[in-house]
Amino acid sequence: MITTLMTYAGPVDDQALATRTGGVPLVPAGFVWPQCGACAGPMQFLAQLLVNASRTQGTAPAERILSIFMCQNDPGLCDEWDPVAGGNRALLFARTGLTAAPVPAEGETLLPETCGIDCTTADTAPYPEVRSRWSQAQGRPLRDVLGQLGGAPSWLQHDETPACPSCAEPMSFMAQLEEGRDHQTAMNFGGGGCGYAFACQPCEQGSFLWQC
Repeated sequence: MITTLMTYAGPVDDQALATRTGGVPLVPAGFVWPQCGACAGPMQFLAQLLVNASRTQGTAPAERILSIFMCQNDPGLCDEWDPVAGGNRALLFARTGLTAAPVPAEGETLLPETCGIDCTTADTAPYPEVRSRWSQAQGRPLRDVLGQLGGAPSWLQHDETPACPSCAEPMSFMAQLEEGRDHQTAMNFGGGGCGYAFACQPCEQGSFLWQC
């Protein structure tokens, strides 16, 4: 599979229709801000990813948005790393007719900064190798690589590909997220961890987990 790096592209508008971390999610009518299944507080919005209908990213205009949320009201106490424990959500939307979501007045809901992301198609080498080569070739730090879009997950532990809650088939890998480039933009994946986003597009279901 082709590895497509997601690299830091500087600050962007917090309502940009773009692949980004942070900012305010763009959502369809009727959207309800996700609440944690453990503490019942509003989750933190982490990232908005423009994805294609197929598993191959970057070969056609993105048709969907995958929005990722994770509880940060009591970090480490709500099983936010688990794909089914209720501490995170990955929501798949059509990219048309979206508006900025009303942000809850209380709770840890937004990251301090919004980071734009460039998607750079590389080659079929594994993600860690492509990440390292990009850093060396560009003369930029590894932390400027914010993850990969599509391709194959580079698990820090064992394979945890989730099953779709609707059809029970293995879900398709959509993206891998690094924690971030500094304390202002970082997501909490346990300190040096990675997040993994999946989707079953026929069932319009998303899933998220992290490892460290």
